[in-house]
Amino acid sequence: MERLLIQNARVLDPTQGLDEVCDLLIENQRIAQLGRGLPVREGTAVLDAAGLCLAPGLVDMHIHLRDPGYPQKEDLFTGCEAAAAGGFTAVVPMPNTNPVCDSPEVLNYITERAKSAKAKVYPVAAITQGLKSQRRTNLCALKQAGAVAVSDDGRPVQNNRLMLEALQEAAKEGLLVISHAEDLEIVNGGIMHKGAVSEQLGVPGIDRASEDCNTAAVIALAAASETRIHIAHVSTCGSVALIRDAKRRGVRVTCETGPHYFTLTDQELLRRDANYRMNPPLREERDRQAILEGIADGTIDCIATDHAPHTPQEKADFLTAPNGVIGLETSLALCLTHLVRPGLISLERLLEMMSSTPARLLGLEGGSLKLGAPADLVLFDLAERWTIEKERFHSKARNTCFDHTEVVGRVKYTILDGAFSYNRNI
Repeated sequence: MERLLIQNARVLDPTQGLDEVCDLLIENQRIAQLGRGLPVREGTAVLDAAGLCLAPGLVDMHIHLRDPGYPQKEDLFTGCEAAAAGGFTAVVPMPNTNPVCDSPEVLNYITERAKSAKAKVYPVAAITQGLKSQRRTNLCALKQAGAVAVSDDGRPVQNNRLMLEALQEAAKEGLLVISHAEDLEIVNGGIMHKGAVSEQLGVPGIDRASEDCNTAAVIALAAASETRIHIAHVSTCGSVALIRDAKRRGVRVTCETGPHYFTLTDQELLRRDANYRMNPPLREERDRQAILEGIADGTIDCIATDHAPHTPQEKADFLTAPNGVIGLETSLALCLTHLVRPGLISLERLLEMMSSTPARLLGLEGGSLKLGAPADLVLFDLAERWTIEKERFHSKARNTCFDHTEVVGRVKYTILDGAFSYNRNI
């Protein structure tokens, strides 16, 4: 399909301040024209998108594809099918694979497989070899092999000297450092948030200080070295306050959170259902409110899913199950339902948080509808009500917090390089 004309859509692009009903022409995998009443040339496919919103394809800057190493949980292709169904055209997988993504060889494996996937895959490499906090990886070689960032997600760096050196070296290479802010000594075997619910259940808890202490440490390292730091999956009121203060002081810190942190609390764990266990864990109501405030005032820059697939067998036992929940196919609807419809943020602001800002932070080409930009788009119905059903997911995994949840806003089409990667009507 060399040319596709999308007519009568509500076109939104935060990078241009655009929000109007018009047409968009795709030609040779790029955005060729924007305007009202664009002519239909011979050989052009036409999609009437009246009543739909058209926006830059979503960019999830924090997911786990489990590839290589754990194909029973997810693989690159099923993960990207789930991404496309959720409106994502680009995904950024973390390095805690098997083997760990700490070498050009693993990066090459991922980027080669991704060429035929239904979303663009931009891998993140490990800060330390094997995520063991002992020796740093070769950031120059990793960038040349395709890494768009480096991270300690999955096993946080426990050596501040190594993290400081990584920040300095990453700055030279133009790589973003994504921090899994967690002190493992404080975690000390906890499996959920430490509080009244964990005490009632009689299970070991994770004190919010585990996140707050490490958040403060990496902010201090970034401030001292005048480098960038991005803090993943913010979940506590303390972390939000620390990041807000650091931004006011001019520290180059950005951060993300996930839909489960602003919609749910640790009260859900009373079900003893491991699908509500993730890391960092669901916190208390005051933490949830702080996350919402951080989104509203701009402290929190991005929304990511931390899509973390596991098998039903792994999640069967509440006490021994691995942490993690999936989210690629539910994120946009949850954000529209809980953030945009109540008026906490505008639709344009949500698209910034889920598309243009992640693309900008990582230096990706997407996140915009400017002329000449890649034709990576999402079209969604802002008003459609529907019920999440995990058995209909495209992901291999079913470990969601939101099965049978009613939401508003549904992806209808996802377009990748000018071709349909997802079509709800098929």
